Amino acid sequence: MAGLEAILRPFVDSGDVPGLVGLVARGERVEVVTLGTRDDDGAPMARDSIFRAASITKPLTAAVVMSLVDDGTLDLDAPVADLLPELAAPRVLRTREGPLDDTVAAERPITARHLLGGTAGHGFATWESPVPAVLMERLGQAESDVHLVPGPDEWMRRLGEIPLMHQPGDGWTYNASYDVLGVLAGRATGKGFAEVMAERILDPLGMADTGFHVPADSLGRFTTLYAADDGVLAPIDRPSGAHARPCAFASGSGGLVTTADDWLAFGRMLLAGGGEVLRAESVRQMMTDHTTAQDREMAGFFLDGQGWGYGGGVDTSLIEPWNVVGRYGWVGGTGTSAYVHPDGVVAVLLTQVVLGSPGIEDLLKAFWTASP
Repeated sequence: MAGLEAILRPFVDSGDVPGLVGLVARGERVEVVTLGTRDDDGAPMARDSIFRAASITKPLTAAVVMSLVDDGTLDLDAPVADLLPELAAPRVLRTREGPLDDTVAAERPITARHLLGGTAGHGFATWESPVPAVLMERLGQAESDVHLVPGPDEWMRRLGEIPLMHQPGDGWTYNASYDVLGVLAGRATGKGFAEVMAERILDPLGMADTGFHVPADSLGRFTTLYAADDGVLAPIDRPSGAHARPCAFASGSGGLVTTADDWLAFGRMLLAGGGEVLRAESVRQMMTDHTTAQDREMAGFFLDGQGWGYGGGVDTSLIEPWNVVGRYGWVGGTGTSAYVHPDGVVAVLLTQVVLGSPGIEDLLKAFWTASP
């Protein structure tokens, strides 16, 4: 690939992003680029700057769940209703775009495999449906202020009142199932999801700067979050804001904060076949495309030609046939991107500009397409 700085610097020089940390590792050789500023006071970006991970949280949530499968705590194909009784008898919209009160019974129980694969029935979609608006209003899906989201038990109670958008296993929707997986992991272990995440993934991998809030002694390294206002970037959350204290709901879909080196440690674990964290078969399952042609059609721009593994997209465009291990990773709504390549590459790009702002999608696309 071309020099990493040559790819990334134009987006900082143009003002599309205030700053960034980019990292590409091939084996023990690691290239890191830090550019621009960390916050609106002009503090320089640093390699250990802390960012809101957003949806590159999902691969870590999938790893937590697979670790519970590995030790027999969870069964991928058992009904989750044993631990999540709120989902014991879900109602399903009769038609995809139908009203909330026109429902039928679910034809089969929801399983952990449905949740990991995005086929459980709750989430964001590419078709018009009344459900996503309710998920946002009642459950805080895509909510930037994490303290507005209710605790796990109340969250599940509300979710149980919202119909599925399709029968379990018969479609693909985005995001909500990974919050459900966080609750599932917590109930399966009798602990909070933040504690389970730390015990199963973060502590074993030495990911000391990753968690669901930023400790007081690390706030000086935390970045300001920006969004475009009439085309001009403006701060929407500062280091002293939403992530400066623990929240009631540790979001498995997008709640982590992290650094480039911490996500590198996670990516290297995957490339090492799970190390002491996961069984090799569980890593293979995470990095394998599980979608059908119908799933990919329903997913539309969410997958943008990729498949979906557990926790992230699987790019099999250069590999035939489908359903093989390919480049695995994802992007986050706060301008983040991370992936691993089976050939031994880990690539991480962290910015603090929300998707939809001018230039940020071009930056992420440039980063993805320039790497193996």
